[in-house]
Amino acid sequence: MSTTVNAYRAMEPGDSLEPYQFELPELGYGEVDIDVDSCGICYSDVSMIDNDWGFTPYPITPGHEIVGRIRATGPGVTNVAVGDAVGLGWNSAYCGVCRQCVAGEQNLCPDAQSTFIGRPGGYADIVRANAAAVLPIPDGVDRRTAGPLMCGGVTVFAPFLTYSVSPTDRVGVIGLGGLGHMAVKLAKAWGCEVTAFTSSESKADLAREMGAHRVLDSNDGEAIASAADSFDLLLSTVNVPLDWNAYLGTVKRRGRLHVLGAVPQPLDIVNTQLMMANRSVSSSPSGSPTTALTMLDFAARHDIAPVCETFGFDQINDAIDHLRSGKARFRVVLEH
Repeated sequence: MSTTVNAYRAMEPGDSLEPYQFELPELGYGEVDIDVDSCGICYSDVSMIDNDWGFTPYPITPGHEIVGRIRATGPGVTNVAVGDAVGLGWNSAYCGVCRQCVAGEQNLCPDAQSTFIGRPGGYADIVRANAAAVLPIPDGVDRRTAGPLMCGGVTVFAPFLTYSVSPTDRVGVIGLGGLGHMAVKLAKAWGCEVTAFTSSESKADLAREMGAHRVLDSNDGEAIASAADSFDLLLSTVNVPLDWNAYLGTVKRRGRLHVLGAVPQPLDIVNTQLMMANRSVSSSPSGSPTTALTMLDFAARHDIAPVCETFGFDQINDAIDHLRSGKARFRVVLEH
């Protein structure tokens, strides 16, 4: 028996989203349907709506920061049951047999299926996924604000595990937006000394409230230079070009600049900045299911939640315009 889904889609780059309906076929082996309670609007959704990356398949139903309850399960599903509170992030399925999947790095699976690219995503009342990609929401995590943790939260958390960041390390965070404010909260709870870079005076005060020990003006070259050789890990959470060499100068010897924002231009980096201090530059996509589960447990233990503004699904275009305007503080969530 098919299932009727009410959803929103964009037909062309930059389009407003329009409501439509479609039919889901009978559930296959290992699949689940989720009744969507809420879905965060990640800026990656906006980039795909606008075809900023050049590979958007239209029409597109975005949405990959999903929180809801299991509506139905297909054959072979044992990890979740009908009624369970769950979350779903960037990927909705993995091959399960490649080296990356076997090693627990499913987010690097070459055959991973996106939650919303090439298939309908979370801007809907029902979404389908493979049960292996679905995460139980632990007690202590507020389901109303959990959606952005499914993508943004795990994205900023993953480097702490991947690079074995110590509680005694010094961490810098460039930008205090949707990703950056979560990075500040997580780094502070991890035990690190945290420095936030922002050009906004109001955001500087917010960064301190969220746990930053120091805030520097990202438009002030002297302020950036004052942090020379400071950071074991410097996280860039913005999607615009920066003076990368100036920021590299703030990274300790054997330290790392990790770029989390989807910067469209090449990184202009002088190699000797890396070579002479044995610095590294890296990036990463979201995180594995295990990393996401660890992040959720950590968020519950330390009462970490993203700062969210909520809109109804019938206000979806207003919500997207609000995010595009740069005025969102700090994540935007759609609620049914």
